[in-house]
Amino acid sequence: MTGKIAAVGFYEGLPLSDPNSFQDIMVPRPQPLANDLLVAVRAVSVNPVDTKLRQNAQKTLTPQILGFDAVGEVVATGANVHDLQVGDRVYYAGTKKRAGSNQALQLVDRRICALAPKTLTEAKAAAMPLTTLTAYELLFEKFGLVAEKNANEGKKILIINSAGGVGSIMSQLAHWAGLSVYGTSSPHNFEWLRYNQVDYPIDYHGDLEQNLQATGTNKFDYIAVLYAITPYFEAVSNLIAPLGHVGTIVEVKEALPLVAWKNLSVSFDWEYMFTKTDFNQEIESQGKILAHVAQLIDEGELHTTLTKTISGGINAKNLKKATALVEKGHMIGKVVVTGPF
Repeated sequence: MTGKIAAVGFYEGLPLSDPNSFQDIMVPRPQPLANDLLVAVRAVSVNPVDTKLRQNAQKTLTPQILGFDAVGEVVATGANVHDLQVGDRVYYAGTKKRAGSNQALQLVDRRICALAPKTLTEAKAAAMPLTTLTAYELLFEKFGLVAEKNANEGKKILIINSAGGVGSIMSQLAHWAGLSVYGTSSPHNFEWLRYNQVDYPIDYHGDLEQNLQATGTNKFDYIAVLYAITPYFEAVSNLIAPLGHVGTIVEVKEALPLVAWKNLSVSFDWEYMFTKTDFNQEIESQGKILAHVAQLIDEGELHTTLTKTISGGINAKNLKKATALVEKGHMIGKVVVTGPF
């Protein structure tokens, strides 16, 4: 089947104030390759990576279509796809290598998709994939924690920037896996932290080590810095336990003096959810992670991190509204835009 479909794109990276920063456009209907699903997109979420890629985009003659988190219905499958069928509701975080979810029909590699949680609405499910993969990979692949309920009891984790999209699901996963969870945020977000299974909410203002004193804890087995690590480096160096693990997800410009951790035998990890699809490594693991998380959600072990829904259609106007919330840098949880196109 050929023809045109609705999409939201742009031709160059422009500030949101520019009327061309997002445009309602029509693009050719995509055709699935052998390992693809063709998905009718019903809801999308906006992540910081969306804003970064748009802001840095060079001018092109063809439209650029972003969007990673999505929930939708399978409307066609490639010849090699046998485990998912037309009519299935799937969720996924996509890849930077192909046109994104800000279009009515999207091609997605079956290996990075999973059936969406049955107990969640489209909006609630669309909030989850990218941040969940980031948190899960850091905890259970990079840090080496065991991805089973209560399997890591006696261990402590500090999550810096715990109220954001990644932190809000990481705290739930860590709690489910048995860790004692400490998380930083502004005090007015402490209720949100507790809702997401943070045992000890910590005020990020002022001296982090001093603010932790009231908890009686001054060493952590794991520290996840979900913010630029540079301003926290000295505090992290003092708080990480011997043989501990530190991980971060945010690019920094300055060199990190990791030699300071040498005698503690501390491990340091970068986590970037797109590494697997960028370099064709362990791609199928992402579909398996999302399937596991969907099961945990349906069993009541985890819950959505959705905090804001913009309804009325996936279009340039509403994507601009959602992007503005993310660009302000103060989002707790996730924002989702729901269809139709």
